[in-house]
Amino acid sequence: MKYSDKYFALDKDLGRPLTPGTEAYATHNSTGRPVVELTAEQRYAFDLRGWLLIEGVLSQDEIAAAKEHIYKVHHEPDSLLAHHRSSMGGPCVELIDHPVIVGFMNEFVYQPFTDGVKTPPLGNQWSYGFRMEMSFSQYRARGDGKFLPHNGNGMMRVPGDHHTYHAFPGQAHSCLTRALWELNPVARGQGGTLFVSGSHKAAFVGPESLRSMDSPFWQDYDCPAGSVLFFTEAVTHSSSVWDMDHPRVAIFNSYNAIGSKWHNWDPHPELLAEMPPMRQTMFRPVYVGGNVVKHDDA
Repeated sequence: MKYSDKYFALDKDLGRPLTPGTEAYATHNSTGRPVVELTAEQRYAFDLRGWLLIEGVLSQDEIAAAKEHIYKVHHEPDSLLAHHRSSMGGPCVELIDHPVIVGFMNEFVYQPFTDGVKTPPLGNQWSYGFRMEMSFSQYRARGDGKFLPHNGNGMMRVPGDHHTYHAFPGQAHSCLTRALWELNPVARGQGGTLFVSGSHKAAFVGPESLRSMDSPFWQDYDCPAGSVLFFTEAVTHSSSVWDMDHPRVAIFNSYNAIGSKWHNWDPHPELLAEMPPMRQTMFRPVYVGGNVVKHDDA
């Protein structure tokens, strides 16, 4: 297991190393599915580029159910219960702590913060060490969308900005982070999200050429339906005009550290009440000191 293996970070307590044990990282999600850890190649790619595409994560049944729900959210909201009229409602709620999501967040968003003595890690086997920030969906027809480049230079931003990225030998941390579920196929150059790879760690002001889609710095992707794309909000990125026959059906879920909150957003309380207890821990109050969920068996 990668977690805590040569973990390079310093605690506040006399500079002692931060040494969480493997029990500080959830190994199963809220429905008991084993967490899928990132490979060495995936970790390296995300740190290098600021974004990572994992193709074909969802089954055909999962894709169909999620697409149907998002269609109703955008076109037939009255057919849904009020607290399910969102990108987190219905079957889409299973995506917020999908095993692949948990594996990524454990690696790049969760900061265990423990001295190994009196301060326990923020996460454990019944509680996530990261939080969910917000969620929205897109249903775009051909011609929808705009080119709106923004963000970048995450290493140079102050911590309260949240659009930050920090990296040390053997460890990196992305604060505000997106998990984008593409529920229909995406073709390169046809309207997917655009990125300037590496700009999350850029030290210089982006050139004016980035304000044009013709800039060679812009990169995009193609992928089958049911893929998930992670990106740090610290990377320069942009929407673009959708140019495919089928609609873009996508869910944008955002995550953050336990002690950080950027959006003025909370899930519908009735939807939250329906979630398994472990899933609910992603929505606990935003603070660090002692914000540890205990378990009856602990």
